[in-house]
Amino acid sequence: MTLAYYISGHGLGHVSRSIELIEQLCTRRGDVHIVALTSAPAWAFARLRSTAVRVEPLETDPGVVQIDSLNLDEHETARRASRFYGDGDRRIEHEARRLRQLGVALVVGDISPLAFAAASRTGVPSVAVANFTWDWIYAYYPEFAREAPGVIESIGRWYSDATLALRLPFPGGFETMTAVIDIPFIARRSTRDRADTRRALGVDGRRPLVLSSFAGHGATLPYARLAASGLAVLSPEQIPPAGLKYEDLVAAADVVVSKPGYGIVSECVANRTPLLYTSRGPFAEYDVMVAEMPRLLRCRYFDQEDLLAGKWTKAIDALLSQPDPAEWPRTDGAAIAANRILSLTG
Repeated sequence: MTLAYYISGHGLGHVSRSIELIEQLCTRRGDVHIVALTSAPAWAFARLRSTAVRVEPLETDPGVVQIDSLNLDEHETARRASRFYGDGDRRIEHEARRLRQLGVALVVGDISPLAFAAASRTGVPSVAVANFTWDWIYAYYPEFAREAPGVIESIGRWYSDATLALRLPFPGGFETMTAVIDIPFIARRSTRDRADTRRALGVDGRRPLVLSSFAGHGATLPYARLAASGLAVLSPEQIPPAGLKYEDLVAAADVVVSKPGYGIVSECVANRTPLLYTSRGPFAEYDVMVAEMPRLLRCRYFDQEDLLAGKWTKAIDALLSQPDPAEWPRTDGAAIAANRILSLTG
């Protein structure tokens, strides 16, 4: 049985949770073969264990144009979306032909509208797995009314073709989808002993270990100044010792410093690591996360001026003095999603 899995290339959160779900699908059904279609970098799939997965390059959606991890370009986002969806019918037909040639039995999308429109034209079921939809994200920007008229409505029509939507925490959108089920976090959780990981990293425990998580689009930060201030900081440029995965670094850290995005926030929840976060520019998901994060994990805001100036110590000390949430949320969403998806395949 062949499944097509369309994965947005915007950030790494879409890829990381998709890999977790793909592994669950392959574990639960031995005859499944998955074709992953994405513009995400090939190295992001290096951790895939299953040999039943093939990754093919495809721009599944135009996403949001990031200048870096902390800034985005709203005008160029609208222009690219206008070009992409203005060519919508040709794209749908191209993907429908691909699905027929592959003999695909089901399509999964995170969260490409193209996936569901192509599946509908092919006559196969499709499942959305995400915490937001692109029409909801784009409605945040007034530029779309001027530079991409009709795009948001087109995306809503494509989403309405989805057979089922599995909605993750921190949700936004989904109004155009006809069947929606809420599921717990899909998140990477470390299976290593935290103390072993810290020894492998050469951390002596005398200084707080801080993981700087801005690898998706990058950010220029004063790491030399931070080291001089007494912090042990793991930066995106450093290559961890062999055998360590990113979730191991999250679990080993005393604090993660990042901007709120589903991937890093879900991993902080799964590994119970406090998050010191800054703003990320106008992005609808940010408002939802800021409102809901405090009940799910220890977190604290600090502004970009302090982030860029290397003034982290005071905020980190304040964060570490905060209590954990009264109850940790579930993080078994990948297993639940896999069962729901496979139930549609007969």
